[in-house]
Amino acid sequence: MENIILFLKSAVTVMIPVFFAAQGGLFTALCGALNIALEGLLLAGAFSSLTVFYFTGNYILAIFSSVIAASALAAFHALSVYKFKTNLFISGLAVNLLSSGLCIVLSEKIFKTKGVVVLNVNHHYIESRVLISVYLITGLLLLIVVWLALYKTPFGFRLRACDKDSKALVSLGINPVFYKVISIIVSGVFCGIGGSFLSLNLAAFVPGMSSGRGWISLAVIFLGLKKPAGILAAAFVFAAAEAFSNYAQGFWNIPADFILAFPYIFSLIAIIMVSTVPGERKI
Repeated sequence: MENIILFLKSAVTVMIPVFFAAQGGLFTALCGALNIALEGLLLAGAFSSLTVFYFTGNYILAIFSSVIAASALAAFHALSVYKFKTNLFISGLAVNLLSSGLCIVLSEKIFKTKGVVVLNVNHHYIESRVLISVYLITGLLLLIVVWLALYKTPFGFRLRACDKDSKALVSLGINPVFYKVISIIVSGVFCGIGGSFLSLNLAAFVPGMSSGRGWISLAVIFLGLKKPAGILAAAFVFAAAEAFSNYAQGFWNIPADFILAFPYIFSLIAIIMVSTVPGERKI
């Protein structure tokens, strides 16, 4: 029983940043402006929250700063695409690289190191299990808000129409670009929250600590069939696969690199299987 509890805790810990990033990315996927910069936005959120908490010891300020940093970077991405006509995917890749490099530069300027930044021992920390519970409950509540916003409000109907029938929106005097920009910024807000969990739960910032979670979040969006409930299920399945791979290293006589790649292999297989299901090829 104790092993099961530890396994679930490990899975939820892995799931939380992916879950938040996927919720934000869902907005962009539904309006035809898929944001592949989720990886960089998570990293920006992680660094900014750790930095603010390092100097203030305040979780609220730390999370707020992560939201501001990630949404500002997302706004820069949107500006690049819809103001200066940069290719959506090239701009997303550029943001990922910018975020990674900027975090290292700022870390060197602020903390005098390009490596790991650890929080002060005199900070008052919330217990890991409490922090996990708070983020998980917040994520589930936000999932309900996301569902209501996307499927029960005029904003949601118009946002989803941007991808399906943007010409109809234009004929009604509605600018689809506005909704695409908003969706990218919203994805930044969610990534900021998810990124803050990465560093605050670890009580440290590690360069590149997003570790592909932004890319996995994109896979989760499609694996969950672009549905809020589907995203929750897909995020947990991936997290369970990663948690399982961590436990399997001590039991199986298989190269560790292969075991660590198991969650990503599993996600790839799952997406291929979903894409072959009749009626789901347009996810």
